[in-house]
This record gives sequence, structure tokens and C-alpha cells, in this order.
Amino acid sequence: MNRIKEEFDAQKVWGRIVPKIDRMIGLIGDKTPHVAGADGKYDNTRIDWWTSGFWPGILWIAHDMTGDSRYKEAAWPWDERMERFMLEPNHFDHDVGFHFLPTAVIKHSLTDDENAMRRGLFAANFLAGRYNRAGGFLRAWNGEHQRGWSIVDTAMNLSLLFWAAQQSGDPRFAHIARSHADTVVERFIREDGSVNHIVVFDPQTGEYEGSLGGQGAAPDSAWSRGAAWALYGMANAYRYTRNEAYLHASRRVAHFFLAHLPDDGVPYWDFRLEAVPEAEPRDSSAGAIAASGLIELASLLPEKEARVYIGGAERLLRSLDRICGTWDNEGHEAILRHGTGHRPVGQNVDVSLIYGDYFFVEAVAKLNGWVHRVF
Repeated sequence: MNRIKEEFDAQKVWGRIVPKIDRMIGLIGDKTPHVAGADGKYDNTRIDWWTSGFWPGILWIAHDMTGDSRYKEAAWPWDERMERFMLEPNHFDHDVGFHFLPTAVIKHSLTDDENAMRRGLFAANFLAGRYNRAGGFLRAWNGEHQRGWSIVDTAMNLSLLFWAAQQSGDPRFAHIARSHADTVVERFIREDGSVNHIVVFDPQTGEYEGSLGGQGAAPDSAWSRGAAWALYGMANAYRYTRNEAYLHASRRVAHFFLAHLPDDGVPYWDFRLEAVPEAEPRDSSAGAIAASGLIELASLLPEKEARVYIGGAERLLRSLDRICGTWDNEGHEAILRHGTGHRPVGQNVDVSLIYGDYFFVEAVAKLNGWVHRVF
């Protein structure tokens, strides 16, 4: 991969994204996409899998940016489908924000649909029910051995709780979100700006027991997507609360992320690897998430301070566009190549990931003036 020096033209890239989404509608059909491998074909996963909200989220952004009703029609039923499945045996967990923010919440924001608001509040109640008061954290996953586990990804789901507090007037949602955000600052984000993926507490007492490597290379490594989640999630928490601790945390992670990018701007899956980095896979999804988070962070700062973060976002997007984009393959069902899901177990390595596609679209839309936030 070569160093990329060209300027990033957000309008030009958006001009490539729209016809790509048009082709994706025909190629993906009614699938619930998660991963596309070397053949460029997205799989069809469970609707309660954590990534199912991102494809309809892309459609809602496309509708809002273009006004084309085709995208709204394709996106419209997804929140109803998810709600219906929540009333059956399912595997929903801490990631209901990833399900309902890009579906019900943005749908309500754009259309004032009352059922969409009800579904968003229903999901927020579910997420609030996962709060462990003794430890001040939202529980991750559903396994019996995971009752005291929490993960950095959940920082992104806090927006569902903050939104619910605003819509319902019930401050308990925001209380829980702030408590978990405090735990992210205290236990997940390290002094140097790297992050822990999994933090373990005693579920009875709330006592901190340690951290696990999870999808990172080791417990003390620096999983790049985890850093992106923290960067973006803490910027969002600051936007809702104006708590300076969250802003400082987001900036600390942003500086770590940008300082550890390779010359070509596409992040490795972990920033702290024992092996020669050149032999390790990249993670385009980490770059896309971080880019959108950097734009969000920049929007919360004075113009002079914001420049470094906008510049960092443009560098990431420029690299993703040139190195990872599938523009040369009309039959490819994804937008970005070179994503990494779970490298330690060899799962979904050097593939396309629907959440990488979503955050790339979101970030480029923001640089083109899009203002209806999802997260």
C-alpha cells in the first residue's frame, strides 16, 4: 500500500457513493448484510446480530442527502422487523443502539413517525435494563460467565439512552448513560489514549477485576477499532452532557489514533503488535469509524482547534477511498475492502464489513453538509 498524497474531494466521493448504493439495493435485496468476502457478495445474517442496522442506516442517509424516496421505502420497514423479533426468542444485547439508532431513531428524526419513536424508546428501556448499578456499567453479551463484562463498543450505544432522555423527559436514561461514560473514562481509556476492549467487574459487588484482550492482540495491546469506538462515543457523550472529562477523553484517543497510523493512512487492526506490522491485516472499518468520530469531535470545538481533527478525518477518508474502495468492481456488494472483524480467532479477516461501509458513508455525508445525526 502506497502513501496517499492527493487532496480529499468529499463531493467527488459522494458522487461515487450514490450510484454505488443504487447498485447495492439491487444486489443486496432483502438480505441482512454483515460480511462480504473475496467474491464480493454480502452474507445474510440474523436480524438480531449487532450489525443489522447499518444497511438501513446507509439508506436513510442516502434519502436525507438526496431526497429520493426509493431509499426511504427500502429503509422504512427495518425498525418494525427488529421490534417484532425482540418479542420472540432472540440474542439482542448491549448493541441495541446499533440496531435502533440507524433505523427507528433516524426514521423518527426525518419523518416524525410515532411508531419509530416508540420503538426507539422500547430499545432504550431494554438497554437501560442491562445497567449494573454496583459497577456503573452496561453489561455486554448474554453468556452466564459474562455477567460482569463490559466492552468499549458500548460507548457508541449511549446515544440511544441520551436520545431517550430527551424524547421522554425521563432523566434515568441519561443517568445511566453518564454513569457508563464515567466508567469508560476511568476503566477503558488508558493514559496514552489506547483502550481496553473488555473490562471485567464482579457483577455482585461491582469491583474491578481486570481487562481482557478480546478482539485486540492482547490485554495490553491497542485494538484500533476499539479506539475508534471510544473516540466517537466520548465525543457524543460530551455533545449531550458538556462534561469536559468526556471531551478530553475523546481528544486523547484521537491523538493516539492519528499518531499511530501507517504512512498510507489505513490503520492496522491493532496498533501495538509484536509481529512485523506489514505482515498484519488492516481494518478499514476502524478508519471509517474514526473518521466520522473525528468530524463529530471537530464540530464540538472552536475552528482553530478543530482543524487537526478535520485534517485527520480527511486523511483517513482519502486513504480508504483510494486503497479500499470497490469503485472498480460494479458487482461488488460492499463499498470498502480490507476490513478485519476478529483477528485473534481468524474470523472475517481482510473482508468487507457493513459497518465500515456505513461509517464511511456517514463521514463523507457529514463533510458534504449532512446534519441529521444517527449516533
